[in-house]
Amino acid sequence: MRRRNGFLTAGLVLTGLLAALILLGFFWTPYDPNAMAAGPKFGGPSLAHWMGTDNFGRDIFSRVLKGAGATASIALATLAIGAVCGCLAGALTGYFGGPVDEVLMRLNDALTAFPSILLALVVISLLEPGKKINVILALGLVFIPSFARVTRTAFASLRDVNYIKSARLMGASAGRILAVHMLPNTLPVLLPALTIGFNNAVLAEASMSFLGIGVTPPDASLGYMLSEAQGMLFAAPWYAAGTGLMIVLMVFSVGLLGEGLRRRDKGVL
Repeated sequence: MRRRNGFLTAGLVLTGLLAALILLGFFWTPYDPNAMAAGPKFGGPSLAHWMGTDNFGRDIFSRVLKGAGATASIALATLAIGAVCGCLAGALTGYFGGPVDEVLMRLNDALTAFPSILLALVVISLLEPGKKINVILALGLVFIPSFARVTRTAFASLRDVNYIKSARLMGASAGRILAVHMLPNTLPVLLPALTIGFNNAVLAEASMSFLGIGVTPPDASLGYMLSEAQGMLFAAPWYAAGTGLMIVLMVFSVGLLGEGLRRRDKGVL
């Protein structure tokens, strides 16, 4: 009998609840996130303001909802760029090998040689700090090498198995073999990598906004809000607590989901 996969269940529940809360924040918040004097300055948590208010009297819960939406959308867009480009490069190098493998993997090594955050900082400085699209492009470039390596290993391990050889003998094109015969069999490896990539993207975006080169005011961002909160630790500790808790829950819930997917591949339901 298979063991019950509690990690997957908990991950699905927590991720679903957070996703619903973040989606709600796109359409409705208790107060305008940028409205000053929505409540008393440095007001503590109450029925009117669940997470209290900041130094401008803004509702922290409303700002956390908006900030979580901004962070999650940037993380998903970053993940899409990194996963699509990285998986495409990894699939081509893993299947064809030879000169294609050498060229693309050397480019991959060149990107990997730079510390990821430093590389993102350089790209953003060359573009324009403070714009979401530039943050997404910079982080997306940083995430390509990790997905390329994971995908290359997975596709290379399948290149010479019998059913792939049979597909070649039957005249299947390289594109069909990659998309139909190999990609579905690499999903057990790619899905946990996607959850790890999402968590890394959340932390990277929060770090860059914390440094003031990611999402900047008046837009709400969890990283920038945490940067603001560090100067109010004694006056309004609930500001840092509420913002930090949202980041932790986002990473923790998706981390549980990734661990559950990994365990499912080992026969745990």
